[in-house]
Amino acid sequence: MNREKRTAIYRVLRDKMPAPTTELNYASNFELLIAVILSAQATDIGVNKATDKLYPVANTPAAILKLGVSGLKQYIRTIGLYNSKAENIIKTCRILIEQHDGVVPNTREALEALPGVGRKTANVILNTAFGEPTIAVDTHIFRVSNRTGLAKGKTPLEVEKRLLKMTPDEFKLDAHHWLILHGRYVCKARKPLCFECPIIEWCEFTKKVSA
Repeated sequence: MNREKRTAIYRVLRDKMPAPTTELNYASNFELLIAVILSAQATDIGVNKATDKLYPVANTPAAILKLGVSGLKQYIRTIGLYNSKAENIIKTCRILIEQHDGVVPNTREALEALPGVGRKTANVILNTAFGEPTIAVDTHIFRVSNRTGLAKGKTPLEVEKRLLKMTPDEFKLDAHHWLILHGRYVCKARKPLCFECPIIEWCEFTKKVSA
């Protein structure tokens, strides 16, 4: 895919979603961090249902630490892998208090040192909380990037690096949100809605689906 096509795709997505953001509910960087940790292999809707009950009770590292693993589990037990996520969140809260004065750090190194935080989660935090032009590649973005030809790669890291290299600077800050929302609602895994896709004109997918 050439630069002209990529630019056209991003322009259309920007026109459709001029102010894209995450669908996770949060009111602070810490709430965002916990929500993103919980979102691994879970839906945003499911995470929001859990955090809508959790955050009014505990929405700081100290408050969640006070709940303890067993207490935290009562709020997140409807989320997949809640046992390991509870353990990681408690450990993360302890590190935030002991090493970062209870504040979510703004560097990749410090974020990835937190239990339950990998490269994808760190990218989300750096982009959404701190406004860095990073692109977190989840299953939606991996699919959309490969299917459309926007940025092909065999692994999420390959796709991420290619997206960062090939995406024009003016679109980098919001590219993550545009692509994930496009993959979630239009370029779906099993049956993409090609017949109502706003970027079909530039998409290089060879098996386009009709209505």
